[in-house]
Order: sequence, then structure tokens, then C-alpha cells
Amino acid sequence: MSHHSYRKPTIHDSVLPQFVYTGPREDATFFHGNTQTQQSQFHQGVVYQLTRNKVTEKQLMDTLFDISPSIMPLITDDSSDLLTSGNGDLTFESKGEWKQFFLTALPQLKQQGWQAVFDDDFRYHFVSVEQWYGGVEQTTNDWLGLELGIQIDGEQINLLPLLVKAIEQSPEFFSIRRLNLFDASDTLPLTLDDGRIIELEVSRLKALLGVLVELFDQPKWDTGGKLKLPAAQQARIGELQLAMGTSNTTDLTWHGDLEILENATRFSELQHAGPIELPTTFNATLRDYQTIGVSWLQSLREQGVSGILADDMGLGKTIQTLAHLSIEKSQGRLLHPVLIIAPTSLLHNWRAEAKKFTPDLRVMVLHGTNRFKNLGHLKDIDIVITTYALALRDIEFWTNKTLSAIVLDEAQNIKNSRAKVAKAIKQIEAPIKLCLTGTPLENHLGELWSLFDFLMPGFLETESLFKRLYRNPIEKDNDQDRGEALFNRIAPFMMRRNKNEVLTELPPKTEIVVHIPLAEEQQDLYETIRLSSNQKLQQAIADNGLARNHIMILDALLKLRQICCDPRLTKFEDAQQVESAKLKHLIGMVSELNAEGRRILIFSQFTSMLKLIAQTLTTLQFSYVTLTGATRDREKVINQFQQGEADIFLISLKAGGVGLNLTAADTVIHYDPWWNPAAEQQATDRAYRIGQDKPVFVYKLLIENSVEEQIFQLQQKKLALMNSVFDAAEQQSDNFSLGSEELMALLE
Repeated sequence: MSHHSYRKPTIHDSVLPQFVYTGPREDATFFHGNTQTQQSQFHQGVVYQLTRNKVTEKQLMDTLFDISPSIMPLITDDSSDLLTSGNGDLTFESKGEWKQFFLTALPQLKQQGWQAVFDDDFRYHFVSVEQWYGGVEQTTNDWLGLELGIQIDGEQINLLPLLVKAIEQSPEFFSIRRLNLFDASDTLPLTLDDGRIIELEVSRLKALLGVLVELFDQPKWDTGGKLKLPAAQQARIGELQLAMGTSNTTDLTWHGDLEILENATRFSELQHAGPIELPTTFNATLRDYQTIGVSWLQSLREQGVSGILADDMGLGKTIQTLAHLSIEKSQGRLLHPVLIIAPTSLLHNWRAEAKKFTPDLRVMVLHGTNRFKNLGHLKDIDIVITTYALALRDIEFWTNKTLSAIVLDEAQNIKNSRAKVAKAIKQIEAPIKLCLTGTPLENHLGELWSLFDFLMPGFLETESLFKRLYRNPIEKDNDQDRGEALFNRIAPFMMRRNKNEVLTELPPKTEIVVHIPLAEEQQDLYETIRLSSNQKLQQAIADNGLARNHIMILDALLKLRQICCDPRLTKFEDAQQVESAKLKHLIGMVSELNAEGRRILIFSQFTSMLKLIAQTLTTLQFSYVTLTGATRDREKVINQFQQGEADIFLISLKAGGVGLNLTAADTVIHYDPWWNPAAEQQATDRAYRIGQDKPVFVYKLLIENSVEEQIFQLQQKKLALMNSVFDAAEQQSDNFSLGSEELMALLE
């Protein structure tokens, strides 16, 4: 007995029951609703009459109606169809009833012997998904092959190519933003190549597309129809397992390369590493969060992967790294030197911390013109510390050396993927690579890509593909879901804690933005320069185009910033006698704060501004010290301030933004704003860090209705983007890549 379903030429979808009788020569078929009662067959000289069994057929039809009570006769005015079908066609009133029939009633009918055959143009062939499956294998040394699909009637169907076709036809419909409009329990139809329709759970579809974002951007396929992933992205299989496993109902089983699957599972558990045991040679007691950090570093080493320790400034990234290396030494795994590359200002700090906390580690600081003198003993050294500039200069030496690990302190030094130092350092090979930075993202997501390009090349795709998949959607389109996808992708390989989370014992920090009005003479000078610069730029842009005048725009903005700080910073003769409203306000603040016994840090971008402040402080007989790039003995001036020999510390943002512990201060003044809020935060953290026991006040001085207030607004946009990535896109992001158009807007 067979059961035929087909779509009629007049666009009516219907079920036409058929009853098949076994004849001597061939089967005889009778249609439901047809009045024919007999068929004749001639076989081996004998004529046979096959007669319908109306009683049995009625019993079978009753079963059909009982299982699917909403099925009803098809009524049509097309007489030719009625003659063809014998008026026995059945149908349903809605698509939903068709779906219910195929997913619920038809399986029951099949159990009782019914069969189903479909015309090619039938529209409602819904089928049930028995199970989801995933498969992964290493196709070459550089590539993995991934398939993810469903099983229907024992047949496995890879859904990834089908989803790409559906996305190409309707990209907005399959966007995560659109899928978020559905309830997690909702389903969406997907038509297979043979016309069958499956219902995909929205929750599982979101999980899949949230991880495999490359399905939206011309993915690569191998010859077997599997999605090609770079071998460096094994961890994404774990991410996919986790995301798909936490979605709805239907089971998901994996098959393929067991080693890849096991690694993927371990990668997804990196943030939940087990306890550690510090060797007796380690001379410090770690805080709880630091112990967790060391455990995570140990997990990275165990899995043979690299990562970013991105804790806030002052949370002890150095001591966590040294604790990790101390364990490696005690366990006999430190067979080759560890290369630590740090800013010049931090060389002394690394050497001092290593001597204090890990005296058993043999440390060499590679610095100065005679730095190669002792390199013959490199095999006897545990830690070699050098600078970024020297690493670039000595790159041929380091690319030929066997290392246990390489550590980049203040790793934002390689944030520009096109810079010589970044290109050079990425040539140095080591089985484990670590980036230490409180600001893995300062200006744009390309900087984060550059760090991971050093750690695990290929993990975040090529730079151009990363830009299409993540940077542009997040920065330009405010795509929070894509931000969350990026966060989830990097999360196992980046540990980030902020002070508010882990240092509950820190005193409060109060940030105060001070808006300062300009006096008439300084205001007139500012407006004169602004209008003049704007006019010149408009003409230059008309002549040469906007892009070719980027430097000229920056120069105009620099002049306006200088006028805001102190007109004497400019070269204009008329400006030399104009009083600075901001300097006057600063001196008033300092006088009052000093009288209260406050210890003050004053940061500025301009060393020339610090000189003007110093001149005024000298005239007023305030005690102060200064730290700029020209300061030879940094330790001396730091100690003078920390020991109370000076009440005020003037610091250039570039020279003193990192590597200083100035907990004697309880007041931080940012004299002028900088484009990058992370740089200002780092400067503030010189005072607001472990060891601080006094409330800290942070003042940001801004000239009213000026370019400074606009820079401050841009800072807030940058902070929003950083939060959007690191907080799984909980906050709005915005485009802060400062092109010529944005810069020109600051002059208006």
C-alpha cells in the first residue's frame, strides 16, 4: 500500500491516498475517491480480475482521519484536475497544519505500513530532524575541515553550505539582530536541496551563526564540502561545542579527529583552571585573583597555547608572570631562556622584582652597547630582559635562538601591525607567547588583531578578513552581537580583571571634570587661529582633496590645543603675552591642595608645558620634581617624591604613563586631554594601585567650548568600544577611527 502526496498543477497542494494490490503480473493501484472497482491483468494466457476491498480501504482511511482529523477534501473548480484525481485529493487549510501532518501524523502512518512519495514541486514536505552532528578533521597541516548538520532517516546532511545559500539570498533575515526578535523556542524553516523542509531551532541557529561569523562572508570550502578553518583555530571547535550544547533540545554528537575534539574541550575550560602549588623559592604571597591568574598561565602552557594577561594597571601582572616562571623552573620545564621584552623604563623594575620574588631565577638584562658581551652564557640564563628598540635592532640574533617562551610587557607596543617593531618581534619563535598589557585595545580593534597575530597567527583570520567580519560591523555599525562573538572567541585566551572587581580594599577614586572658561584675550586668539586654520584647510581640501591634508589638519588641531594649555606654547609673537586661564586655574588648585597636605601628580602631553608649570611653581616656592623622556635618573626623582622630599610631581604622559608606582600621591591632575583614554587611565593608575590607602581624586582640566571638550567626547566613544568588546557587547559601541572628516569637524 502506498501513499502519494503531490502538488497539483493548479498550485493546490494535496494528499492523494492510493491503495496498491498485488497482481500476478504487476501491482494494481486504485485512487481514493475513484469509483473504479476492478482492474484486469493478462498473465501467462490467463485474464485475472483484481477487485478492490472497500471494507479494508475504509478502515485504512478511518485510521488516516483519526490520526489527522483536520485533513479534508480538496475542493476546486478545475474540472480537469477533478477528472485526473477522481476527486479523492485531501488537503489542509494552513501551512501549519501541513507541518503538523508531516512531523506528527505521517511518522505514525508509516509505522502502520503507509508510504509517502512526493512530486518535485510539492511545497510542504516537512521532515523531522532526528539528531544534530558535528564533524572535524585535519585536512592539511594548515587547515581543518568542519561540518555541522542534521540526521534525517539515517542520512547526514551538512547544513553549513545550505545556510550560506540562505544567507546570500536573505542576509538580513539571518542576522543575529533579526534572530533576536524570535523567542528561543521558535523555529525557522530551511529548504534542503531536494525540496524537503526542516525546522531549525532559533536558539541553535543563533549559537551556530554567532560563532561561525565567516558564513556571512564568502567562506572557504574543501573538496568534500566542509568549511575550511585555519588550523590555528582549533579552539573555535570548543567554542562551537559550548554554544551549540547550551542551545535547545535536539542532541548534538561529534565525530572526527579525537585529538582536535579533546583539545577544543580543554581550550573552552582554560578560564577554569585548577589549583597551583608555588615552589618554596618563590618569595611572595599572592592574592586570590593573582593565584587564579597564575593557574590560567599554567593552563596555557599545558595546552601549548598563548594568551594575553590584560589585568588593570597595578594588579600585579609582573608578579603573576614571575610566579608562573618560578613553577616552570621548579618543575624542570625551563630548559631554554625566557625572553622578556619591555619598555626601557621597566627594565629596572623587572630586574628588581625578579631578584626580590624569584631569586633562584638567573636573570640577564640585555641593554647598552656591550650587551652581547655575556651572550655566550645564554644557555645558563633563565630570563633575558631587553627593550623593544633593541629587540628590533637584534632581530637576526633572536630569530635563530631556541626559547622556552617570549613575554611582551606593555604589549601595546606592537599594536600597529605595520610598524617595524611589530613585524620584527612577530618573527621570534617560541612555543608559548604571552602579552602583558592593561590596554589590549586603545584606539581600534586592529590593535587587538595585531596582538593575536603575534600570539597565534591565523587565530583571528587575516587582517583584511578580520576587518570585514569584526572591526567594521562593531566600530561602524554598532553591531553588539558581532562584538559578543569576538569577545567569546578571544575569551579563553585573555584574562582581564579590573580593580573594582578584585581590589575591594582599595579606597574610593573620584573623577572630576573641570571646565575652565577663557578670558577675552585668550578667547579671541583661539577663535582667530581656528577661523584662519579652517579657511586655509577648506581651500587646501578644495585643491588637493581631504585625504591629502590629514597632516595639515592635525597641525591646526595641535595649535588649538596649545592655545588651550598656554598661548606661549605656540610660535605666534602676539601670543607670548596672553595669560593662560588654565595655568592660572591650576596654580589656584595646587595652592589649595598643597595647603591641605595633598600629594599631587600633574600629567601633560607637552614637556614644554611642564616647563612653564615648573617655572611658576619655582616662583611660588613649591617643592616639585619632574619626569620626562630627558630625565636620566628616573629612580632618583621617583624616590624623592615617594619619600616626601617633593609634594608635586610633574610627569610627561609618554615618559611616566607606565612603569611607576606612586602611591604616595592622592591627587592626579590631567592638565590636557589626550585622544586615547587608556593612556590617561594608565597615568592615573600610577597612584591608584595596590598599596594605595588614601582616597584618590582625579581632575581633568578642559577649556570650555574648545577642541579639548570635543576630544573628551571622543574619549567616551573609545571607552564605549572597549567596553563593548570586553564586556561582551553590553554597552553601545561607536566608530572612533579618526579620519580626516572627523578631525575637520573639531575645527568647526
